[in-house]
Amino acid sequence: MATASTTTTTTNRFPTRNPNPNPNPKLPHLLSFKFSRYPSLLSHLHLRRRFSSISAASTGDQTIVPFDSEKPREECGVVGIVGHPDAAHLCSLALHALQHRGQEGAGIAASDLSTLRSSTGLGLVSEVFDPSKPGLSLSSLTGPAAIGHVRYSTAGAAASIHNVQPFLASYRFGQLAVAHNGNLVNYPSLRSSLEEKGSIFNTSSDTEAILHLIATSKSRPFLSRVAEACSYLRGAYSLLFLTADKLLAVRDPHGFRPLVLGRLPRANGAPSAVVFASETCALDLIGAKYEREVEPGEAIIVDARTLDISTSCLMPSKPRKACVFELIYFALPQSLVFSHPVYESRYSFGATLAAESPVPGADVVIPVPDSGFFAALGFSERSGVPFQQGLIRSHYVGRTFIQPSQAIRDLGVKLKLSPIKGILAGKSVVVVDDSIVRGTTSSKIVRLIRDAGAKEVHMRIASPPIIASCYYGVDTPSSEELISNRMDIEGVRKEIGADSLAFLSLESLRGLLGDEAPSFCEACFSGNYPVPPVEYEDVNSKEPLYVA
Repeated sequence: MATASTTTTTTNRFPTRNPNPNPNPKLPHLLSFKFSRYPSLLSHLHLRRRFSSISAASTGDQTIVPFDSEKPREECGVVGIVGHPDAAHLCSLALHALQHRGQEGAGIAASDLSTLRSSTGLGLVSEVFDPSKPGLSLSSLTGPAAIGHVRYSTAGAAASIHNVQPFLASYRFGQLAVAHNGNLVNYPSLRSSLEEKGSIFNTSSDTEAILHLIATSKSRPFLSRVAEACSYLRGAYSLLFLTADKLLAVRDPHGFRPLVLGRLPRANGAPSAVVFASETCALDLIGAKYEREVEPGEAIIVDARTLDISTSCLMPSKPRKACVFELIYFALPQSLVFSHPVYESRYSFGATLAAESPVPGADVVIPVPDSGFFAALGFSERSGVPFQQGLIRSHYVGRTFIQPSQAIRDLGVKLKLSPIKGILAGKSVVVVDDSIVRGTTSSKIVRLIRDAGAKEVHMRIASPPIIASCYYGVDTPSSEELISNRMDIEGVRKEIGADSLAFLSLESLRGLLGDEAPSFCEACFSGNYPVPPVEYEDVNSKEPLYVA
């Protein structure tokens, strides 16, 4: 497989295989031969299961870690638009709305119905698509279909241009671009197996393994090749594929990472464009109307010429395990994620925290901006303690990476957060944040507030203690680096220097999620992984790679 920017698509046909029964009656299964828009497509569909003995391998890549890495880092964000003459430009706007999900790199691939072209780069969306910079500009990405990506690395070297998506490749059936939000827990095994069979990798990203699986598949048509590739994947993936004339959205069977479908009305009676995005905030920015989630295990394929839509159950259904941290921290508060309004969820987390861990005699409640805002508001209104913005965040500080000395690193919080002494001085202050990871930034915030004259500093965290790493597309430290894995709550309190510390209990979080609680992944709080990391598996097993 070689990367390319100009290739035309070719087609071949392969013999028909017998279909499997539909495991999810709510969706027409890929192998059920019930496609309303593509009857001829399904007549050539088959899916083969392979059995492999795979050994794990390490890529050996080193990532650059931001000094202010107290928070779990945003995974990635994807957007796809089909049926609009300015698809690439709309993609760039939608990526701005998803910038919080990744700031290391951005890219767009577009199709003019015959050729795919892409432009990728390191930095923010505004930097990558700066019209004053040399390179392939947005105006060169013509056509009615495009996919885009913003990246924060969870697999693959962070500062490598080769790892910035969408990936664009050419193979025997034409061109293919892919954008991926998530993380494959069996990537080392997949890569090792593919390399043993002759595949040559150009990146250290787990997404490239998906392209190799599709390129080596002998199934027909394209949807069948994707189905075969996905049968080997374990972990989290919300995927957008773009060919010369089709856009395909796929979500993993557990639905770890979000992916939504919307429609963008057009003037003069033209058919509405179809939009996919990681969050509804991207739909809102470009004026698209939210329609629904892409269901776990579902594939939605859109014909770029006719805008006909077909949907199928690509993979056998599994228990849904949506990432609860999307509601706690990742998603923007104006977004609808997993059908939940994010701001309402955060408000309820803070209000419940106030009920179970009040601070008698407190004078003021302040958030750690920006993610602690709605939780602090809920805490304030439930407790009756006044809400104030005691910390002001600077939005003009760039992405700051590891600095040469500890003294300079310690100034990082002061660069980003400024206390208002008139609000804090002489007060008993409740500081509400969404999470504590290593504890380093929390201790600096406590010192910052004390230095501003606060009499007492009480820390309240609107999520349970994080005790385990995430393997599903969230960049968290190793378990040994997680302060709540090493210490009890009293130990953490002493470490960060607060007068008191309380977390939202896991039982309360589950109660707030109600009947849906079992459908959320809470592995970072409980250590119970719905898809065990590959190192926990017997590498000599003869079972299929995909067993999640």
